[in-house]
Amino acid sequence: MTKTFAARRLLVLATALLSTLGTAAPGYANTTRPPTTPCPSVLAGKATCYSGQDGNGAYYTIAIPARWNRGLVVHAHGGPSPAYDPASTTEDLAQWAVLVDEGYAWAASSYRRGGYGVRMAAADTENVRRLFVERFGRPDRTYVHGQSFGGNVAAKVAESYGREGGAYDGVLLTSGLLAGGSRGYDHRVDLRVVYQYYCRNLPRPAEPQYPLWQGLPADSPLTPDDVMDRLQECTGIASAPAGRTPRQQRNLDDITAVTTIPERSLPTHLQYATFLFQDIVSNRLGGRNPFGNRGVRYTGSHDDRALNAGVDRFSPDPTAVRDLSYDSDLTGQVSLPVLTLHAIDDPSVFVEHEAAYRATLAGAGRDGHLVQTFTRESEHDELSVAEYASSIAALDNWVRTGRKPTPQSIAHACTAFDSTYHGGCFYEPGYRPAPYGTRIRPRPGDVHWPAMTAAQERSWSRIDGVGIAP
Repeated sequence: MTKTFAARRLLVLATALLSTLGTAAPGYANTTRPPTTPCPSVLAGKATCYSGQDGNGAYYTIAIPARWNRGLVVHAHGGPSPAYDPASTTEDLAQWAVLVDEGYAWAASSYRRGGYGVRMAAADTENVRRLFVERFGRPDRTYVHGQSFGGNVAAKVAESYGREGGAYDGVLLTSGLLAGGSRGYDHRVDLRVVYQYYCRNLPRPAEPQYPLWQGLPADSPLTPDDVMDRLQECTGIASAPAGRTPRQQRNLDDITAVTTIPERSLPTHLQYATFLFQDIVSNRLGGRNPFGNRGVRYTGSHDDRALNAGVDRFSPDPTAVRDLSYDSDLTGQVSLPVLTLHAIDDPSVFVEHEAAYRATLAGAGRDGHLVQTFTRESEHDELSVAEYASSIAALDNWVRTGRKPTPQSIAHACTAFDSTYHGGCFYEPGYRPAPYGTRIRPRPGDVHWPAMTAAQERSWSRIDGVGIAP
């Protein structure tokens, strides 16, 4: 999990979200064992790797270690990536090689297209599991793992497919975006409007105006570099503090204070608040608005009264909220052991997402299936390898023995894995995140969990065309 890899992922996200993200051309369905492919260098000589494309056009990569423990980890990648290609899943395998080192087979899907779509991604993740079983036989134990946006996907897999004939035995969610789509991006909605209040350059006064909930218009010519140039113009964020004007520094201080987004991750969040919102609104919801901020009071600036009087306000289209919620929100109807791992100072997916997930399972009466662990780290994609090894071992032992681990027992076990992988173990067994609404400003009425109840999901499922198309 290197910073270079994470930066490359962000660059791919920002660049490709500019284009309209359509469904991939149909691929082919293999009827024989997929062809072997070179494994990432970190697994050379340790595993045999396979790759291909499923019938929906999604690329996949499978790895089977030389000393296979008969367990399988089905991986749901983060993003949402705006584009995909045959290399994407192999890059994920290199990032998660520790799971193969620990003896697990590994399978991952690129998903059938780029852009937003949680149910689509969950279906493609399930498809690669079925493909593995068809070509290589049924494993003794199967776990679904999701990182970041993939945490949302994997949690959806657990709810949608976890009860089908014992397809999965457990769930591992790391740095997961677990509040769902209808609430999980509210801080970026706030960023979009607060940024424009102070900076007034996205759009500029002389440019065509558009509602900020679009992120950007569907036909916007702006590039990610253009957006970063405008952020620099307004805040001087790429400059040393001594190189910023007083106005730039005040703008930067106000934006970060009001949104609670750390300065170091502000560029990433602004890219999502423009290009990801553009994809959700223009490509997935037919131009309808799923976002709102009426009734939200912004605080923390040098002049809250002026900010609240001048910031842009809007209300969502109820059908757009319904479709985004149906696609991505979680009901908490989980019957499998679920283990989560999250850095307390995660700058990209705030740790309070874990509070939302616990409240979601508690609202469904399923929080007894959940164990959450937290670390003193301050990264999103770069947690200690030993912690990932300790997490999958704890989940596997829980499934095999029925003995539920504790944060303390997982932290204690990590020291043995660190003797192999090094890098340290940074668990805080006594930590518990504050409620979601203490970090992300709740919208009026959006204070109870789950965000989508099981009854709502059943009712909405009867509506023709509900959700987001695959």
